[in-house]
Amino acid sequence: MWPRKPKRSGRHRASPRAGQPPRRIARRAIALAAVPAALLAGLWALNRPILTVTVTGRFQHVTPPQIERTVARAVHGAGLITVSLTDVRRAIEALPWVACAGVQRAWPHGLDVWVREQHAAAVWDGDGLLNARGVLFLSPVHAPAPGLARLSGPKGAQARLMRRFLAMQKRLAPSGLAITALSLDASGAWRFALSDRITVRLGRSRVEDRFDRFMSAALGIVERRAAAISYVDMRYTNGFAIGWREGDPKNATASERWHARPAVPSGLLERLAQPAPGPRGGQEGCDA
Repeated sequence: MWPRKPKRSGRHRASPRAGQPPRRIARRAIALAAVPAALLAGLWALNRPILTVTVTGRFQHVTPPQIERTVARAVHGAGLITVSLTDVRRAIEALPWVACAGVQRAWPHGLDVWVREQHAAAVWDGDGLLNARGVLFLSPVHAPAPGLARLSGPKGAQARLMRRFLAMQKRLAPSGLAITALSLDASGAWRFALSDRITVRLGRSRVEDRFDRFMSAALGIVERRAAAISYVDMRYTNGFAIGWREGDPKNATASERWHARPAVPSGLLERLAQPAPGPRGGQEGCDA
């Protein structure tokens, strides 16, 4: 009797060749690779040419066509996806008179731009413009606005002078007087000019206290006799000096000294003390 041969199965699973991935893994790899390609294709389809630029804002010194030309140079052929909004914004903000700007995409083929202009608050050193924060945003200026106050001082002191100018002008506003100039010289001495061409000298020390004394003691005299006054010197310890304009028949001397005493009625402040000449060279008779 012959021995039986072992039965063979009808199905035979061949082992994968060495180094060859299974078909399922290969299909997954192909699918995963297709996803970034599809995304890139979609983004490329959305990266349309920029055809329109919409500009909004209140304009006095900058024009919308000027903004549009600046945007066109900054875009430099980029599409709506690839354009750098930061570069476009910086290019706009580099224009004179532009305080800040914003840029955003406007589908399907445009950009929306809004612009805020600078507001000049004062003239700096005769040919520059300062905003209310004391930032020098335009220099030189050939014809500054005639109504702006003129500030001058050391380099880098713009913000300091602007803060003091705004604070002093706020206190003077109820009197109807306006500061037309404020200066800080190299020695640290302060002085300002009023709209009636009156110069007020504050000196180097106790500037706030001296301005307070001007407001409480000297301002009333200035308001009543502004046309006759040339300067007010607040550098005295407990008073101030007034310099009268030459040729004024109401004044016997060119300079008179006034004493300000606490709790004295304002009418008595106009009583003349011993007449004295004004400080020589800004020093004599007062502590600078």
